[in-house]
Amino acid sequence: MISQVKIVSITVKDQDRALAFYTEKLGFKVVTDAPMGASGRWIEVATPAGDTRVALLLPHSEDDKVGGFSNVIFSSADVRKTYAELQERGVEFVEPPTEQSWGTYAVFVDVDGNRFVIGTEN
Repeated sequence: MISQVKIVSITVKDQDRALAFYTEKLGFKVVTDAPMGASGRWIEVATPAGDTRVALLLPHSEDDKVGGFSNVIFSSADVRKTYAELQERGVEFVEPPTEQSWGTYAVFVDVDGNRFVIGTEN
């Protein structure tokens, strides 16, 4: 049986720039940074708690879209506090914290325009 999602991949334009954003702005830690193929690297970062991993990959083909809604949702025990902390680090939010019947969420973008949701932990 499948037990969990191991890694989520995000397509980026520039791996060095993306790596700086995810480590310096979001506070993720580098798990792997190794050569991959002729022109790229396998860069894997993890959330500060280490329970979620994200691979920052270059597009493999013209069909691999960079930017837009990513379908990746991060969680936080306090969305408003996380919003304030990330804004102080220069993270751009396109939707501030919003209350819903199911919890609170906010939406931010990375350096490539990929959009992510931060939602209340359940």
